Amino acid sequence: MKSRVLLAPSILTADFSNLRQAIEQADAAGVDAFHLDVMDGHFVPNITFGPDLIICVRSLTSTWLDVHLMVEDPLRLIDRFVQTGANSLTVHMEACRDVYRVLDTIQQENCQAGVALNPGTACSAVIDLIPMVNRILIMSVPPGFGGAPFIRSTPAKIRQMHTLLQELPDSQRPDLQVDGGIDASNIREVVQAGANSVVAGSSIFNDRSSVRTNVNALREELEEA
Repeated sequence: MKSRVLLAPSILTADFSNLRQAIEQADAAGVDAFHLDVMDGHFVPNITFGPDLIICVRSLTSTWLDVHLMVEDPLRLIDRFVQTGANSLTVHMEACRDVYRVLDTIQQENCQAGVALNPGTACSAVIDLIPMVNRILIMSVPPGFGGAPFIRSTPAKIRQMHTLLQELPDSQRPDLQVDGGIDASNIREVVQAGANSVVAGSSIFNDRSSVRTNVNALREELEEA
């Protein structure tokens, strides 16, 4: 796995009325990517945003855009989201009619492909997909519910996936990402379990302290890990 742990703030928890400032502050704090959660009201009950907002974010930053599609039948939407300037698209295997075709389509568009696992989906479900993906996303909350509490069994699941990935040469291992309820109290634990890419939302964009202060606090935990 990569020596540096990647930190990606989730745009979903930022103040949309002042999105430019939120992105500029996160960029100034040195984040590695921006994570954009797209929800359709079908695969998950909530609805967030679509391609237009991602185009807006792309116009505000040159930082990597990591788009997480929590949508039914994502194949029909791949072209539209690639055209936003997204660098990577992650889909839920539970939402795909033909997950192989979806992942291949993403990569054919010169975009990195990722596959996400719901909390109840076993790591073994993606073994055959590993050669096709740049990223495996372990959900540490039920998808579609921002602010839900961190599922305590997640580190064990990350360790299991990490063990599976260790069988591959370094150059062939996808990133192991975790998303949901991550803050200073648990970020060290998920990294020690094997995650090398972490999505954090309300622990970065909140009113208690500045974005830089929050990012620095998470970085300190990562360094300890």
